[in-house]
Amino acid sequence: MAGNSKRRGAVAKGKKGPTIGTGGKNRRSLEGRGPTPKATERTGHPAAARAAKAAHRAATSNKPAGRPGGRPPVRRKASGETEWIAGRNSIVEAIRAELPITAIHVASRIDADERVKEILAAAGDLGIPLLESSRQDLDRLTDGAVHQGVAASVPPYDYAHPQDLLERAADSGRPPLVVALDGVTDPRNLGAVVRSVGAFGGHGVVVPERRAAGMTASAWKTSAGAAARVPVARATNLVRALVEFKEAGLFVVGLDADGDVSLPELRLADGPLVVVVGAEGAGLSRLVREKCDQVVSIPMSGAVESLNAGVAAGIALYEVSRHR
Repeated sequence: MAGNSKRRGAVAKGKKGPTIGTGGKNRRSLEGRGPTPKATERTGHPAAARAAKAAHRAATSNKPAGRPGGRPPVRRKASGETEWIAGRNSIVEAIRAELPITAIHVASRIDADERVKEILAAAGDLGIPLLESSRQDLDRLTDGAVHQGVAASVPPYDYAHPQDLLERAADSGRPPLVVALDGVTDPRNLGAVVRSVGAFGGHGVVVPERRAAGMTASAWKTSAGAAARVPVARATNLVRALVEFKEAGLFVVGLDADGDVSLPELRLADGPLVVVVGAEGAGLSRLVREKCDQVVSIPMSGAVESLNAGVAAGIALYEVSRHR
């Protein structure tokens, strides 16, 4: 009961003598203040300062603050931006594959093993500029990749136009043979297809402009030098490019596990041909499949249900070459 100094604990005993309680005065003084405010609403609280800075950034910038969940935005390479190859083995392989390397950056006081010696010797023989860089600069150039003190720059790929492939076929005197990729996003698959096209007498590869692999340094390396001889064309719309090929007299053949005929039974192989390869698992998209004159499947036995684009294209091109 308020004001009852007889109850136990109502009188506090300190150095200044006994003190009687407030009788509820302090409790009544707290009434009417409402619930405790959030940390972001308290003046002087660190959370409030952070919230104010975030609001200021949002008000002064037109760019989104980030991805959901607080993750930083993904950095995407702009069109025409230089590609970078990081790591000693990768650069050795790139040199052997005759990639058009424009410069090699080497960290100061690098431990020169056999791979580094081969890189330096090849740079001297091929006239590739050697630049000394700090490890911090190499980290920045390669976006934090494991570079082992060496990084090489490769120029952006100069894509052809799909019609350029027809002109190349006309100059060769052989029926056109083109491979188009539908939804293939792995650059190593693209590099493998370019290599197979070069091996079996094809005239080029067509890739869509969006949602598809491009001729990156990884694709260059996988092609084992074939990318220097086989043009890759980029189509704004793959379906429209296939229609234009058909108007030019080419047959369009799609590879799919649910094909109408088996690949060995293909009767269009000796004519002007576009072979369309879809992504593993997804296969051909509906619109692309509708534009195909024939859909063929690769006969397989065993537990394997599908092949990646690079392997499938190689098998199809061999069969076409055999028919021709």
